Amino acid sequence: MPTFRSYDGTELAYHVRGEGAILVCLPGGPARASEYLGDLGGLSADRRLVLLDSRGSGESAVPDDPDTYRCERLVDDVEALRRHLGLDHLDLLAHSAAGNLLSLYAARYPDRVGSAVLVAPGFDAVGLDFTDEEWLEAVRRRSGEPWYEEAFAALMRLDDGSTELADRLQAAPLFYGPWTEEARAAEERWVEQIAPAARIGFRSPGSFGDPAITRAALAELAAPVLLIGGELDPAPTPRVLAEYAALFPDAQVVVQPNAGHTPWIDDPAAFRELVNSFLDSLLSAVESAASGQGPRRRCPECRGAARLPGLVKTTNMGSGMGSSFGPCPSCDGLGYLTDDESL
Repeated sequence: MPTFRSYDGTELAYHVRGEGAILVCLPGGPARASEYLGDLGGLSADRRLVLLDSRGSGESAVPDDPDTYRCERLVDDVEALRRHLGLDHLDLLAHSAAGNLLSLYAARYPDRVGSAVLVAPGFDAVGLDFTDEEWLEAVRRRSGEPWYEEAFAALMRLDDGSTELADRLQAAPLFYGPWTEEARAAEERWVEQIAPAARIGFRSPGSFGDPAITRAALAELAAPVLLIGGELDPAPTPRVLAEYAALFPDAQVVVQPNAGHTPWIDDPAAFRELVNSFLDSLLSAVESAASGQGPRRRCPECRGAARLPGLVKTTNMGSGMGSSFGPCPSCDGLGYLTDDESL
C-alpha cells in the first residue's frame, strides 16, 4: 500500500487498481474508506485507479490538527497527491460528498485539472438550492416497491436524528437501484468504513468556503466535466445536476437509468461505459476543436449559427433524449444543438 506525506506531515494512503491512464478517485461518505469504491464497475480494466483514503479514514493516518478534516483543507491533500504522483494534471473522479472536494480543488487549482467526473455529487460547496419537498418527492418515487413503507419510516427516524445502524440498513434500499445482495453487502460494510471524527470535521462550520467565490472560479475552468446521476437517487436530482453542470464552461450530465446513489453497483457495465466514453472522447474532442470542426448550434434569439462555447448537454440514458445549450457569442441568448450542417 503506497503512502505519501501531505503538506502538514500527515501520512496518507492510496490504493492502486488496474493499469493504464491514471484516474484519481476521491471517495465520499464523507470520510469513508476508499475500498467501498471497489474497481468502480470494472474501470480498473481500462484505467489505473488511484483511490485516496482521506485523512483519518481507511489506511490514512489521523492528523494532529482535527481542523484539517474540513473539506476546504482537504484540497491541499489532493494537491499533495498530485505532486507525489509527479503529474502536471489530474483526471479526477469524485463520488457523493467528495464532489464538494473536487469542486473546491478545481476552483483553487484550475490549471491542474485535466478532466473531472462527478458521480452523484454533493453540492454544498457551490451553494445550490435543494428543498426538503424536492427530496421527499424524489424518495416517494419508490413508493411502489415492496420494501418502501419500512424503508421510508426508517429514513424519517434517521432524519429526526436516529443513529441506529438498523435504521440506516432498513432505509438503504431508497438509495440504490435494485436492492440486491451486492447492494446489501455494500451497505453492511458502511459502519466499518466510516471514520466518525473525520466525518464530523468534514462538515464543520465554514468547511465549504464561500460558494459564490467557488462558483465564479468554476465558471473559468477549462477542463471538461461529466456529471453522472442515478435516475432513482433522492439527491442530487436531475434538476440539481443540470444546475451544477451549468456552473462549468464545458460540462455534460448523464442520468443512468434504474440507478441510485452508487451507479457502479446498480449497473457496472453501464457505468463503466459512461466514464470510458467520456474520457476516451477528450482527445478527439480537443483535436476537433483545434480544427474548427464540430456541431453547429443555432441561437433562437438572433437566429445566428455558431459553434458555441460553454455547451452543457443533458442526456437521459433511458430515453436517449437530450438537450444542449450555451451562451450565444452574438446576442447572449441560448443556443441549441442542431444537425443541420448547412447553417
